[in-house]
Amino acid sequence: MTDTTTAPAPAAGSAGEPSASDAASLHSPVIAWFDEHARDLPWRRPDAGAWGVMVSEFMLQQTPVSRVLPVYEQWLARWPRPADLAAEPAGEAVRAWGRLGYPRRALRLHGAAQAIAERHGGDVPSDHAQLLALPGIGEYTAAAVASFAYGQRHAVLDTNVRRVFARASTGIQYPPTATTAAERKLARALLPADEATAARWAAASMELGALVCTARGEECGRCPIAAQCAWRLAGKPAHQGAARRGQTYAGTDRQVRGKLLAVLRASHDPVPQSALDSVWHEPVQRARALDGLVADGLVEPLDGGLYRLPG
Repeated sequence: MTDTTTAPAPAAGSAGEPSASDAASLHSPVIAWFDEHARDLPWRRPDAGAWGVMVSEFMLQQTPVSRVLPVYEQWLARWPRPADLAAEPAGEAVRAWGRLGYPRRALRLHGAAQAIAERHGGDVPSDHAQLLALPGIGEYTAAAVASFAYGQRHAVLDTNVRRVFARASTGIQYPPTATTAAERKLARALLPADEATAARWAAASMELGALVCTARGEECGRCPIAAQCAWRLAGKPAHQGAARRGQTYAGTDRQVRGKLLAVLRASHDPVPQSALDSVWHEPVQRARALDGLVADGLVEPLDGGLYRLPG
């Protein structure tokens, strides 16, 4: 479902809300920069299709492009259509997910593939509402697939886009931890009226945040809208809180879960408890991590103290 409603232009000078002319002045330089500097990524190529876009969006959540690329290529070679994945056990999706992290995404993608096969004849729907109704698909992913795969006009708000908008339009260094109603309103105000231009703007503003207006160190000398950036013009006032730090991994339950899953991925047969016990020395944390995997549906316990990936 294409959103063809043009957001009313906010009054010029409203905090965080650009006028229509201010918004339009951002579009051309950012899109021109994207045309010249966009990375050649497989999910951006015409032959990727909507399924390739959807797979990439699941994989790229909280995971850098460099880690996603090899897994993405292997995934699409094995499961070129949603029905191909849907026909396999969920455990195979978890196995193929490898070390991308946050493996529940694999289960959600498998569930979405099953729903696409059952409800939509095996084709990823273009209708935004139907995308949003798929299991595992939230507000961001539905908008991203509709925009990037089908060229529709939607506000696509990932962390990179939110940071660009916070700096360029609102004049703050970092966006809030969770997406706010004010950010959604701003994103709608910044959308070009033309559908094709809006889809290009969504991809371009995301790439700008990924490559130039980054969290770790903005490169204003490379930015096509540096002269208009509200944060830069204000002297780059420091954020009231520190920049969000990456999550610690070593020694956490996440690390233990990863080690347990690695054992299960490596075997196509059920694994005994003793094989799992050997990968982590601390029994209480190990048991907690294994219980969490079972509760999340990533591991199935069997009789006799055996475990396997979900069937």
